[in-house]
Amino acid sequence: MEALELVAAACALVSAGLGLTAGVGLVRFPDTLSRMHAAAKPQVLGVLLALAAAWCEEPSWGIAGPLLLVAIFQMVGVTMTSYTVGHVACEEMRDR
Repeated sequence: MEALELVAAACALVSAGLGLTAGVGLVRFPDTLSRMHAAAKPQVLGVLLALAAAWCEEPSWGIAGPLLLVAIFQMVGVTMTSYTVGHVACEEMRDR
């Protein structure tokens, strides 16, 4: 096996572990704010590692562009969604 294949395998395994961590956090934590952090942080890192694994399997500039776009949209989208969900959850708690 080549070194990039080993890096890709390691990234894929860590990515799967982070996805599992996010899922367990969603089930384990009781309130929305805790769940928001448990879902957002490991999910973003897991997707970035999965993208890195995909690039290590096929390291070319033709693949780097779309992978970079997916990474940027993932980081911006999850950040904004987590902020919005947290803001709504705080408003709901304040109204009670």
